[in-house]
Amino acid sequence: MKIIRNKSHTPIRVPLPRGKVLHLGPSQEGKISHNDVDHEPLQRLVEGDVLEIIDDQSAAAATHDQDKGSHANTHGHHPAAGSQTRGDR
Repeated sequence: MKIIRNKSHTPIRVPLPRGKVLHLGPSQEGKISHNDVDHEPLQRLVEGDVLEIIDDQSAAAATHDQDKGSHANTHGHHPAAGSQTRGDR
């Protein structure tokens, strides 16, 4: 799978082979097949600097590196937010 990113500030419709369409909002990403990359209408959007094609391995590694440490290790329990439980419960 390849990842494509909408570089424009408006939603776009990305034409794909077999009559399919991928809707991408501003700065959103979507996955397409490796075979769909050679589709001429898609290539025109890439050449027009509206879309960016990203290799799936490099994008997955980049997002994995960004996510490190972003979530607390809570094991399904949320830490108390300043209040303590009192009494028999």
